Amino acid sequence: MIRGRASLGVAILALVPCIALPPASVWAEEAAAGHYIPGATSSFIDMLPDRDTSSLIYANAFTYYDGNAGAGKILDFGGLLTADAHGELYADTSLLLYQVPWKVLGGQPAFEILVPYVWLKVNGEVALSGRKFSPKFQREDTANGFGDLEFFPAMMGWKAGDFKWQGQFGIYAPSGSFKKSDLANIGRNYWTFEPSAGASYLSTSFGLEVTAFAGFDFNTKNDTTEYQTGDQFHLDGTIAEHLPLPLLGGFIGAGVNGYFYQQISGDSGTGAKLGSFEGMTTGIGPIVSYAYQLGDFDIAGEAKWLPELGVDNRLNGNTIWVKLGVSWGPKPEGPIKAL
Repeated sequence: MIRGRASLGVAILALVPCIALPPASVWAEEAAAGHYIPGATSSFIDMLPDRDTSSLIYANAFTYYDGNAGAGKILDFGGLLTADAHGELYADTSLLLYQVPWKVLGGQPAFEILVPYVWLKVNGEVALSGRKFSPKFQREDTANGFGDLEFFPAMMGWKAGDFKWQGQFGIYAPSGSFKKSDLANIGRNYWTFEPSAGASYLSTSFGLEVTAFAGFDFNTKNDTTEYQTGDQFHLDGTIAEHLPLPLLGGFIGAGVNGYFYQQISGDSGTGAKLGSFEGMTTGIGPIVSYAYQLGDFDIAGEAKWLPELGVDNRLNGNTIWVKLGVSWGPKPEGPIKAL
């Protein structure tokens, strides 16, 4: 293993949290989702680079989700009360990050933007009159296009030996399309402000990784539906072991990752027909990664599966993630130290 490569490498911070989708969040939120997808950031690959020089990063994340609410649960999609909802999503998100070469308060600032493209299908039994107990009919909607952008105007990372930590402030902009009375909307139609922080320990002697991210999402109101989604707290983490690959080169990692996601305030507004609810979910699953250094380029990839386990008042399903990132920047002077 090599100190200083790919964070062991690459920052792919919050690769897909800007995608607004029904399948990955509590039904207490409008359209059964907030902006942040539980489990989006949880490992070393989501940390900022550990170079003392500038870094330019491009990363891509593919996300698949399939989930069901069940016949006994009613969700609000674009003002439509829907029972027995089922959602399926494919999303591809591009990330561009630049970390400056100078220090501020002992850390390195960075800036980032994420652009998701989403394919979404939602079906269920829609109430005819818009009331909870009115007659229902089966309906299915599909949508695709660019989702809500997320940008980070403020990011800062620090390091000390095998420890790294960082803070950032993200903003989700309502740039994706939204139409009232559609089951499938790829945009949320409101702003979200997300302060968050991460910390990671990656042993240069034994390859053990312990990483955690925590954040809050504060949402504005959807003026089209008069729906105020409550605020959320999310905690994601990974424990993994990283080992060198003598024949192929680079380093492989394997372990477990998980999350806890809790809505900390209820929904409100005249459009919240189901009243004030707060949902919660937890998930845990396997994660594998690979990191490789090629000249001034660091390459890192990650695949993980996150089945939802403990679920209250929300859809229940599975998320699959595949992340790949390339980081470029001048290497610090001096020899690279082997682990």
